[in-house]
Amino acid sequence: MAQVKKPDKTAKAQAEETTQQPETAAQGQIELPHSLSVRQLADLLQISAVDIIKQLMRKGIMANINQIIDYDIASEIATGLGYEAHLKPRTAGGAASVISEIRKRRKLQVEGAGNLQPRPPVVTVMGHVDHGKTRLLDAIRQTNVMDTEAGAITQHIGAYQVTIDEHKITFLDTPGHEAFTAMRAHGAQITDIIILVVAADDGVMPQTLEAINHARAAEVPIVVAINKIDKPEANQDRVKQQLAEAGLVIEEWGGDTVCVAISAKEKIGIQELLENLLVVAEVEELKANPSEQASGVVIEAEMDRNRGPLATVLVNSGTLKPGDTVVAGGTMGRVRAMLNDLGKQVKRAGPATPVEILGLNSVPQAGDILTAVNSEQQAQALVEKHRREEEERGSVSARSVSLHNLYDKISSGQVKGLNIILKADVQGSIEPIRSSLEHLSSDEVQVRILHSGTGNISESDVMLAAASNGLIIGFGVSADEGARRLASTEGVDIRHYDVIYNVVDDVEKALKGLLEPELVEVIEGHAEIRAVFSSTKGAQVAGVYVLDGKVSRNSSARVRRGEEVISDTAVSSLRRFKDDVREVAAGYECGIGLKDFGDFQVGDLLEFYRIDKAG
Repeated sequence: MAQVKKPDKTAKAQAEETTQQPETAAQGQIELPHSLSVRQLADLLQISAVDIIKQLMRKGIMANINQIIDYDIASEIATGLGYEAHLKPRTAGGAASVISEIRKRRKLQVEGAGNLQPRPPVVTVMGHVDHGKTRLLDAIRQTNVMDTEAGAITQHIGAYQVTIDEHKITFLDTPGHEAFTAMRAHGAQITDIIILVVAADDGVMPQTLEAINHARAAEVPIVVAINKIDKPEANQDRVKQQLAEAGLVIEEWGGDTVCVAISAKEKIGIQELLENLLVVAEVEELKANPSEQASGVVIEAEMDRNRGPLATVLVNSGTLKPGDTVVAGGTMGRVRAMLNDLGKQVKRAGPATPVEILGLNSVPQAGDILTAVNSEQQAQALVEKHRREEEERGSVSARSVSLHNLYDKISSGQVKGLNIILKADVQGSIEPIRSSLEHLSSDEVQVRILHSGTGNISESDVMLAAASNGLIIGFGVSADEGARRLASTEGVDIRHYDVIYNVVDDVEKALKGLLEPELVEVIEGHAEIRAVFSSTKGAQVAGVYVLDGKVSRNSSARVRRGEEVISDTAVSSLRRFKDDVREVAAGYECGIGLKDFGDFQVGDLLEFYRIDKAG
């Protein structure tokens, strides 16, 4: 990828530009790589990416958040903000490059945290379908089993641990970013590192980009595994170029992303990949207190016919033991037994350890928080509290962000940014929409495009929006049926547009609280015509059977004949036997007259609806 080069400027232009830099006290020294993205520079300098883009525009450079800029430009911006910038040697730092600086600056200093000790990292594998995610997990697991537990029978519990150089790594054996994001949607942020598997012969694909954006939304570091290097058509340089274009610049090219070449099939590079995971984990400084009462997250749960409710739990902190009384969401119980991924009973499960537990009263939900408590009374009180909170929370739509409630949520301090998933019909539409929306950011609220792509809105898009408390904008595309159902369940706002101006105008109005309520259609019920009569006044009346929902005297109505809508009108009369009625529920027969329509036929379907304001 051609790096953005600094344009020539006159001394006068440079002097004017210097006066436009924000005034700030000296910030100290900072090391910058040979090249990095706008997003990475913003993280290092602890300012908004929009501010970086503004500085670049003043230099005559048009860039987006994933644009790669060189050291000269980055150091000018850093210097203008009071930093003393230095070039980081290409060979120094290993995995602890830019990510080390970012993580150290973000890290919260927790006082009185108690007996904090290093814990194993929790790793999730993502990537495009057929790029080797499952084979990589199998290769890692088999190597570890053969080395440490020869002959042991493994069992699938949703997660497992491997040991390398006396250090443990926990892997979540999930079916990809859908499960990862589903956990986040339920408030469970349990992954520390993501392995992004990219096939050396295929390169970066749509699901690869999705995985990158899901990882970024979760602010989780990425380690790239370029797989299938044993294939004759493998082209690692092409993959690295595509990754750079997606905003992931590998260390070899002066970036901050760890990259390892592997062949899961031939077991090549597996050891090096594991070693790099440990290096990144060391940079992350992952710690937990094993001495406190255990808490963790339910990864999987099921009802076993012989053993009762089973739950796979990843312990976050503390140590879980048989006999502990625990609460998991809306259920509780006493831990009767704990099994590891080798099927062996264990007596202790410390931080970042996955175990399958027996003893819960019912099956919990994946993503539920598990907590050990002192007594059954305390457990019952927590279960009751959980149920009350669920009731008080109300509908998911009330909790989720939409364009209609955005201003209220900003004003009340509930949100500080608008997260958007953008899907368009063609690639050429994405960049102008992205640029226009991101320029709406202000000091009060940041507009962030978490993921963009072409094609219809998918369930994966909805899960990312739900996990990030964001919304979806579709430009010239529709939503898949499954995506629409999931959006309704999760309360995700999907907006459809065909004109770029309307997209930007609606979002800008929403940020200012000026957006007019959207009108939405609510289907009230359906009825089938089973007979046709003439009234005393000569008008035609349909004798119908209400199939579902209800029909009201003030309902609008469509007449469907086969696949065709032959009339869109309103109910003019509604009678049961000889009586006028206000409404008729499903399972009952009635007589219906429609305004300005009488061409009824037996077998026609009537659809009743009303128009409401959204939000």
